[in-house]
Formats: sequence, C-alpha cells, structure tokens
Amino acid sequence: MPINDQQGVVMSGFFKILVSVALASVVFSGCSRLAPVYDVSQSPIEIKKGKTSEDVYQAIKRAGVGLGWVITKKRDGLAEGKLSLRKHLAVVEIPYSTSSYSINYKSSVELNYNDAKKTIHKNYNGWISNLDNAIQVQLSTLVD
Repeated sequence: MPINDQQGVVMSGFFKILVSVALASVVFSGCSRLAPVYDVSQSPIEIKKGKTSEDVYQAIKRAGVGLGWVITKKRDGLAEGKLSLRKHLAVVEIPYSTSSYSINYKSSVELNYNDAKKTIHKNYNGWISNLDNAIQVQLSTLVD
C-alpha cells in the first residue's frame, strides 16, 4: 500500500522525534555519570593512649594497600593516595593526626573532573567511600 504525502509527513515527524529522544538520552546518560566530589572531612579518631600519628599513618597505608591504593607519606601528618585503574587515576591528600583524618580530592585523569561544578565520575565517590571504610577498620585495631 503506497504511503501518501500526509502519511510521509507524519512518519518524518515521528522519525525526528525518535532521533531527538535518542540523542537526549545519550546526552543525559553521560550527565548521570557525574556526581559532586565526595571528601571526608575531619573524621574523628579514637585510639589507645600511647599510639602515635605514625601508627595512624600505618593504619591508613594498610587500608589503602588492601584496596589497590598506593599510599605515601608526604610529611608527618600528610599522606597522599593514588589509585590507578585502567586509564583512570585518582589522587587524594590525606591529612591525619591522632584525633582525626580527612580525604581530599587532589587531582585525577580521565574522571571528567569539573573544577567549576566540583563534579567527577561517580565511581570516584565509591572509591573514596571504600577507602574511608577501610581506614575506619584499620584504625579500630589501634583501640585495643
């Protein structure tokens, strides 16, 4: 059955809408992969009397290594963590003392970090959350 001009116009309009919806879904699916940067700020530490900031650093290092992070001491009270997965790299600063620690975004590669909006690929936040949880577990060994 031949398509008349009116049906052709309706079909081309429908096709344009379909293409627009497909394009919008691609654009918005890319946006949903971004999230506000998650930093851990001044998480309190309770450790046994006599434990030092070096003990805290070693706990942070053990926690990171267990998750694939490379943790290095920059100076007393400041560690740096690097996580490299495939083509992605996340770098954080971890200031610490015997009373608290923080995990702060420093830099990244291939994680779509936007400084103006303070957004990053949502996987980064999961990595930071996992690191924070692992640090808490390691620090709990300093209480006994």
